[in-house]
Amino acid sequence: MNDMSKKFYQLAPDLTICRIANGMWQVAGGHGYIDHELAIADMMKYHDAGFTTWDLADIYGPAEDFIGQFRRKLSALKGKEELNRIQALTKWVPQPGRITRSIVNENIERSLRRMSVSSLDLLQFHWWDYNNPYYMDALKCLSDLRDDGIIKHIGLTNFDTERMQIMIDSGLQIVSNQVQYSIIDRRPEVKMIPFCLEHN
Repeated sequence: MNDMSKKFYQLAPDLTICRIANGMWQVAGGHGYIDHELAIADMMKYHDAGFTTWDLADIYGPAEDFIGQFRRKLSALKGKEELNRIQALTKWVPQPGRITRSIVNENIERSLRRMSVSSLDLLQFHWWDYNNPYYMDALKCLSDLRDDGIIKHIGLTNFDTERMQIMIDSGLQIVSNQVQYSIIDRRPEVKMIPFCLEHN
């Protein structure tokens, strides 16, 4: 394994990410005031150190706006080609309830504007209540947006293996599922990791 393969992981044929990603939940507001200019400057330092992957969400306060500002500054300082080196993986966390195509489109368009991108590298979909089946409607709409090139890849956050099986059986293409997993909490090793390996 060379140094490059240690640092990066190929999540999909056209999506390679850092094994260490910056989780931007900390800018959501729970930690107090965030100096925007200082935050963008720190993002530049992080990028210059070789870390190119950002994990964020529409509900993480100004996280998507920070990515947009960071992209503009990076382009101005290093050229547009440098933007090809970063991966901004955002989440969509809809309010519980019925999901329509217009709701999906409105929220994805908002993320595109905030992040200053024409397409999303990875949209990670989060759902609150498994007893509410509208998550499948949302995923079908997201799949259409992927087919249109607006979303490059669809991922999940905090879905269980049972729901993932339903998605696979319905023909949905999912590339990731972000769940709690650590040396302390190893529950995904029981069913989820074998399932993901089986279904690539």
